[in-house]
Amino acid sequence: MTNPTLTAPAMIRPDGTPPTPSPALRVRLTPAGPALWRVLDAAGRIVGHLHRLDHTLGSRWSARRYRDGVKGFRTVGEFWSVDEAISALRNG
Repeated sequence: MTNPTLTAPAMIRPDGTPPTPSPALRVRLTPAGPALWRVLDAAGRIVGHLHRLDHTLGSRWSARRYRDGVKGFRTVGEFWSVDEAISALRNG
């Protein structure tokens, strides 16, 4: 049995282009390092970072929320899909 989350369109592409989150999330991803993307909201503010983690079952996504008050990041969790990770950044 396959896990549909692992074949979702929001996974990293082999050519290194950023994953494509659902348009409903209204965010933009920009490269921030190897396997690391900065998540920007519709106004261009930094929401956080997504880091792709290799796993034997596929890619996992570590979400780190930006905290303006301390000018740093807080780990929110690890997720199987980009959309789940971004939702956690925005809602958590």
